[in-house]
Amino acid sequence: MRNLLFLFFIISAISLTSCRNDFEFKPSSGGLEFSRDTVYFDTVFSNIGSSTYTLKVYNRSDEDISIPSIRLGKGLDSKYRMTVDGMVGNNRIFENVEMLAKDSMYIFIETTVDISEANPTDFLYTDQILFGQGTSEQKVELVTLIQDAYFLYPQRFDDGSYENINIGGTPQRGFILDENDPINGNEYIWNNSKPYVIYGYAAVPANKTLVVEAGARIHFHAESSLIIGDQGSIKVNGGISNNPDNPLESHVIFQGDRLEPLYEDVPGQWGAIWLTQGSKNNEFTNCIIKNGVVGLLIDGNTGLTNPEADVKLRNVQIYDHSNFGILARTAYIKGENVVINSAGEIALACSYGGKYNFNHSTFNNNWASSRQVSVYLNNYIEGANPEVQPMEEATFTNCIIYGSNQIQMLIDKVDHPIFDYKFDHCLIKFNNINNVYTNNELYQFTTDSEHYVNCIIATNNSVANPRFLNVNTNKLIIGDDSAAKGEANPSFSTLPDILNQPRNPPLDIGAYNSTVFEED
Repeated sequence: MRNLLFLFFIISAISLTSCRNDFEFKPSSGGLEFSRDTVYFDTVFSNIGSSTYTLKVYNRSDEDISIPSIRLGKGLDSKYRMTVDGMVGNNRIFENVEMLAKDSMYIFIETTVDISEANPTDFLYTDQILFGQGTSEQKVELVTLIQDAYFLYPQRFDDGSYENINIGGTPQRGFILDENDPINGNEYIWNNSKPYVIYGYAAVPANKTLVVEAGARIHFHAESSLIIGDQGSIKVNGGISNNPDNPLESHVIFQGDRLEPLYEDVPGQWGAIWLTQGSKNNEFTNCIIKNGVVGLLIDGNTGLTNPEADVKLRNVQIYDHSNFGILARTAYIKGENVVINSAGEIALACSYGGKYNFNHSTFNNNWASSRQVSVYLNNYIEGANPEVQPMEEATFTNCIIYGSNQIQMLIDKVDHPIFDYKFDHCLIKFNNINNVYTNNELYQFTTDSEHYVNCIIATNNSVANPRFLNVNTNKLIIGDDSAAKGEANPSFSTLPDILNQPRNPPLDIGAYNSTVFEED
């Protein structure tokens, strides 16, 4: 009997709950509340999908309601798309949407729109989300700024396949730049009239030079890269801005193609700028490279026969790369006022021998890892042919080498008659924990005057701290109380600092002159 009574109560409860029908939801008469009355989308490129934005809708009343329709003002022609309370439908029109009393729901909105659809005077694309009908209709505005660009991408053929280029013996989706492209014109000159957006691998072949003019903005789609081929060249001719409100106006900036602030410092959004073996006369001046996997991947000329550096860097900033800021292999690099910050493995890797000369540069790595370092020197690759290459020169003058880990400079050397390195008036973070390196001949900072000249060794975060303004936002200007202040070798301080400010005595180590930080 007891089991029968229990079964009766269960059936009764189910019956009561199942008796509730749609007619119990009263038609909405307005009165909805919204988390915002206008959804502003961050700037997007023409025909590139936006991030997804959220609108929250509230039913503050004590009644269950049914909203007759939630729709985009431009209907099925709208370039916006919505998901309403988990429902997809046709993404633009939803009917009889139910909401319980004191409940809320989420609407997710995104867009993909061509520049031709925007208002020609302000390049805004707008629409509305309309709730209900007639006199009770409510609305939320949608606003997106569309930016036009030069789009560079592989050709798609009639059979659905794409143009490929050969990379290391493997075909990859990519293309060779065209001097007479019917849409973009001469693709070997990138100017500042509008941004460039690259899909796939863009290649510069032999005997061609890509010139990037001052103020140009280069954006890479996911898994895209720029490749400078054997006997090809790149000249990045960034300038110095005279506009105090926009000091980077004339700089050249390489970054991902997501323009939303959320992606400003996100690493790994694109591949690399790859200077392949045999590329020559590459120059980067007044530019920023950020948010890729590797900022600069440089495969130098085996044997280092060139009398001039394969790559010249001046006033170059490289930030937030998931693997390396610069990964060089048997390369010949000359760098002045180079700043690298935040890399998943190594900020500057001078590997497999080569020739490197950096002056007044700042290398910092605060990546959240126990293994990351700022500067790494190496002269071999296991299994390569040959396995060891000469390190003809690795000279660092007036440089800061710092970061969050205890040791920020490593030398990984196998025996070879040529392995020349020198640190002159550098601030180096090197905490010899447990005396692991006490007897290692490579790190005799105080007694080895051939390889270390007047270097400052930071043994912890309190001793010899460079006092950067804010490493998390890539502001590596040093403070007036920095250990690097007034400690530079004046013989190598003839050039202005990275902000084009004169270096006045006493001269500071690193890419920046010291400054007095203002209190927030």
